[in-house]
Amino acid sequence: MLTIFSALAPVLAFAAQAAGAPPQATQLPPPVPPVPAPVTPVVEADTRPYVALATDLGTITLRIENKRAPVTSANFLRYVDTKRMDGFKFYRSTKSWGPANQLIQAGNRGDARKNFPPIAHEPTQATGLTNCKGALSMARLNPGDATTDFFLLLSDIKGFDSDAPGGDGVGFAVFGEVVAGADIAEAIFNAPISPTAGEGVMVGQMIEPQVTIKTARRVPAPADVPQGCVVKTP
Repeated sequence: MLTIFSALAPVLAFAAQAAGAPPQATQLPPPVPPVPAPVTPVVEADTRPYVALATDLGTITLRIENKRAPVTSANFLRYVDTKRMDGFKFYRSTKSWGPANQLIQAGNRGDARKNFPPIAHEPTQATGLTNCKGALSMARLNPGDATTDFFLLLSDIKGFDSDAPGGDGVGFAVFGEVVAGADIAEAIFNAPISPTAGEGVMVGQMIEPQVTIKTARRVPAPADVPQGCVVKTP
């Protein structure tokens, strides 16, 4: 019996020592918590089309809001893709309206057989777009009769929005904006004006000589393209 006790004595002594030892001396360290992986924000690719209008005075590049204004955008791109826009003219400048209502207007000033059928109107209240400086808007006489003519705005004209106070409740459909070549649009705006051409409000606004769109083609997005102003902020 004494022999067994003697053999167990070192084990019992170690157990007694361990029982009184601090926990950190007898336990494994707690596991290291996992480090979460960095969250990479999802950046949605910009798939909007871009179109370069090569004119007599230089090139203007437009971004087309084809998701927000699909009907008007598809109409414009149809003229571009079929090359029917080649030869269209910038023919109007509203310098006579003063600094608050500056725009230039372009469209088919030649063979009417190039025109596709008129398109449905897309009001800015529905698209979430606005007629700010640089906007590309569809020209019309009445809602639903637009074909080829469009405006490039050189100033904010919020009265063109469908919800503008005192407006007609319909407005002009925005479907894109200038992202490069604003100086070319300015040069067209400042082009010589005929003192007699035009009818009604158009007298004193007709560019002479008219500025030709030599080609209109889809192009890749320019580098450092600006965010723009046509999409209304929430």
